[in-house]
Amino acid sequence: MKPRGKFITLEGPEGSGKSTHARRLVAQLQDAGYSVVIAREPGGTSVGEAVRHLLQHDAGGEGMAAEAELFLFMASRAQLVRQVIAPALAEGVCVVCDRFADSTTAYQGYARGCDVEKILALNDLATGGLVPDLTILLDVDVKAGFERLRQRNLRDGVEKDRIERETLCFHERVRSGYLELARRWPQRIRVVNAARDEDAVQVDIWELAQDVIGT
Repeated sequence: MKPRGKFITLEGPEGSGKSTHARRLVAQLQDAGYSVVIAREPGGTSVGEAVRHLLQHDAGGEGMAAEAELFLFMASRAQLVRQVIAPALAEGVCVVCDRFADSTTAYQGYARGCDVEKILALNDLATGGLVPDLTILLDVDVKAGFERLRQRNLRDGVEKDRIERETLCFHERVRSGYLELARRWPQRIRVVNAARDEDAVQVDIWELAQDVIGT
């Protein structure tokens, strides 16, 4: 029977560099000889990508109830776990995921005001009880993160998505929520200062990953 693969998630407020560092971590793991799958939330499956479009774009201009948003994230997550993440882990493949359950707790719980304990219970249902072996929380000041976001969007020629257009206070609550989760689960959620040079941040990420992977 193959040993179970390791599951690493990257979390953080907007502009913290999650996607960039997820790709870099995957490359480092592959260079070290590991089979790796990269995933993202919401998305990663046909169902998830359709949900992602609904969540990112307010095409109808009618807004979205916090509870509707919450359940859409859960639906995408349930599909991703069962279609991609769980099968890969069962085959001994490492999975690196750009956002996972903690995002919903931070954004829809601490920032939107949905009941955090109920969200944790829903996450447990959606994931079938799957918990990351390591969650790397890339922490950055909200204003600094949004300056990075502005530069990225300008470079890529895209507008802010629906979540990115939320108020500064909303995103401050997201960051505070993440830090509260790190205090609640300090062994799993490891905080990395993402305000530094990208290479310095990646050194810390790789060190944390090695502790879990065992390279």
